[in-house]
Amino acid sequence: MSTRTYNTIIIGSGPAGLTASIYAARANLKPLCIEGFSAGGLIPGGQLMFTTDVENFPGFPEKVGGSDLMQRMRDQAERQGTEFVTADVTKVDLSKRPFKVWTDEPEPYLAQTIIIATGARANYLGLESEDKLKNRGVSACAVCDGALYRGQDVAVVGGGDTAMEEATYLAGVVGSVTLIHRRDEFRASKTMQVRVLANPKIKVLYSHVVVEVLDVAKGEVTGVRVKDLKTGETRVLPVKAMFAALGHTPNTDLFRGQVELHDNGYMKTKPGTTQTNIPGVFAAGDVQDWTYRQAITAAGTGCMAALESERFLAAEGAH
Repeated sequence: MSTRTYNTIIIGSGPAGLTASIYAARANLKPLCIEGFSAGGLIPGGQLMFTTDVENFPGFPEKVGGSDLMQRMRDQAERQGTEFVTADVTKVDLSKRPFKVWTDEPEPYLAQTIIIATGARANYLGLESEDKLKNRGVSACAVCDGALYRGQDVAVVGGGDTAMEEATYLAGVVGSVTLIHRRDEFRASKTMQVRVLANPKIKVLYSHVVVEVLDVAKGEVTGVRVKDLKTGETRVLPVKAMFAALGHTPNTDLFRGQVELHDNGYMKTKPGTTQTNIPGVFAAGDVQDWTYRQAITAAGTGCMAALESERFLAAEGAH
């Protein structure tokens, strides 16, 4: 048997992938975690690598840096016996076992089970100023970062259910919310719209777009420059943060045509499990969860995936 054969291969190294690695290693599965390389692929450590302070992960009362938290998880997984490969997965063959997983090397890795923890990436406006101020006042997660701007004025960009949820959540935390939408009407459900429009702390700017986030030179958000699409006029809204609520894109392209996906591109799992339509292939974290998208929930499903992988193998007498 190839020395590149593993009981379990975990693809992705965010909270879901690393928790799966810890549990799989403790179950003596001797897992391999292909953590990503970030050259246009997965980022080792996932989205938390771009989060400066994490205040809502249990066990860290004094808050913890996102990259520090992920390094601790990785160290824990490695200490438990997980093998890591820093590379991007380029192709998979899930048609039969052992499953095949390719990186940039010609010979594939072989796996009896696979845990997919490739996550999802937040959609942004694509402005240069926005990119430079990410995690310095530009965020795509109100639940993660809203409390940092308690009592202050913030902006939310978007017009779907995500934007309504973010604006409503923030209104309970911050001083005021300005919801900026490029169209004359929202795409969100009527119920969500009614909730937003009835909230005295939320102001809506229809037919406006953000053209610049201020102030890159200061290294913090001091406002957003918006353009009225009907008049062409621009003005600055003095806000301390901008939340991009433009949805997320799951990292599922690698598995399209092999693993069943929902219409929105997220991976399908059987309710109450991390099982995909392929026996022996499990999905954990944001790649299959578009509802909660939190590090703690991703970690929870990573634990589930590892336990299900171990039980799957044990039922076969494979380990």
